[in-house]
Amino acid sequence: MQDALTLFLELCSIRSAPGEERAVADRVTAYLHRLRLEVEEDDAGERIGSNAGNLFCRLPGRANGGTPIFLCAHLDTVPPHGVLDPFVDDDGIVRNAGGTILGGDNKGAVVSMLEAARRVVHEGRTHSGIELVFTLQEEVGLLGAGAFDHTRLEAELGFVYDQAGSIGEIVLGAPWGRTISARFHGRAAHSGIAPEEGRSAIAAAARAIADLRLGRIDEETTANVGLVSGGTARNVVPEWCTLEAEARSHDPAKLADLVQEMLDGFAFGASLGDCTVETEVSESYPGYRFRRDEPIVELAATALERCGYKVSTAFSGGGADANVFNARGIPCLNLANGMAEIHTPDEHLAVADLEGMVDVTLELVELARTLDGAHA
Repeated sequence: MQDALTLFLELCSIRSAPGEERAVADRVTAYLHRLRLEVEEDDAGERIGSNAGNLFCRLPGRANGGTPIFLCAHLDTVPPHGVLDPFVDDDGIVRNAGGTILGGDNKGAVVSMLEAARRVVHEGRTHSGIELVFTLQEEVGLLGAGAFDHTRLEAELGFVYDQAGSIGEIVLGAPWGRTISARFHGRAAHSGIAPEEGRSAIAAAARAIADLRLGRIDEETTANVGLVSGGTARNVVPEWCTLEAEARSHDPAKLADLVQEMLDGFAFGASLGDCTVETEVSESYPGYRFRRDEPIVELAATALERCGYKVSTAFSGGGADANVFNARGIPCLNLANGMAEIHTPDEHLAVADLEGMVDVTLELVELARTLDGAHA
């Protein structure tokens, strides 16, 4: 079997933008098959537009008592805009020489989980049950996790490693998120011959955006307009303009108020330009919040401390697959795994952190043998 670093370099060299996870899914499946483990692939790809499905693998428990756990990582990365050429620098840091992302988000977690599974199998470690879930299209709205049938899990709690930060950081909560689509309708006219007959949908949208509160609203809440498009030609007053916006907050009431404020802003901007606007609001993901003294948090903290890491807690500004599982009633904790500068050409991950999360994973497995499932 390949060591963790070699496998990580291999996976990072494979393109796996959302919807294009097939090659990485096949590599993960082949690795698990070499461990003589069964891998099931669901039909999520057909339902959400990926060329692969979610992967599910169970290591049956061999211990009496304890709590079965699941580990989850996503196979996709944000789309790379360059060559994938990972290498290890003189300081033991994995980077990409190709001028784009490394893909350590989330392939670092994939490798740490696979290596931990290898050691469990080869060393005959006793455990209470381990399940591995590898999801699709996490980067574009947690779509793979949303399409995964969580009732297949025997595990009572789970972990994802999808937080950029030093090992030891435990995410106690993630925000609720909403997406807003708005389409402004105006009236087309020749911009040189009869501009007064036109109604610019782009101008109306611009007025609306200019009046919105965007960026960090407060310590719990953010808002953004990320995509704007419209018009048909340079010399035509634009009849339409669409925009895609989002809002997030750790407080559902604040989120509801902010979304309504944005909708009101779109309507007012449209009216100023004598235009109309159609809007649609959808949930991008549900939020969650853990207490520091909950069993799953205590389990993670103990595992991290036993592996020599200083424990800290944080609240994430983004969603992860943990949001989906928590919303479905299965406690799932997100742990930082050393990723840095994710989604940028400067993304990197230390070899020591890649290997360190293998130790943390094995410690979580060991501690779960002593955790009373009735109190998990």
